[in-house]
Amino acid sequence: MKKGESLEKALRRLKKKIDREGTLREVRNHRYFEKPSEKRRRKMKVARFSAMLSARYADL
Repeated sequence: MKKGESLEKALRRLKKKIDREGTLREVRNHRYFEKPSEKRRRKMKVARFSAMLSARYADL
């Protein structure tokens, strides 16, 4: 906590830092075992979605 900082602001700062680092996401992903094929399928789905978004907004 920084000097003179409220507890709420310190918590908000910590939550943002954890979110940026992806720590909580990693913990959630490791909660259950995921088969390699499922992991590959999930990554392909994310890649398709991001490619679709980049193609959609490339013209702008």
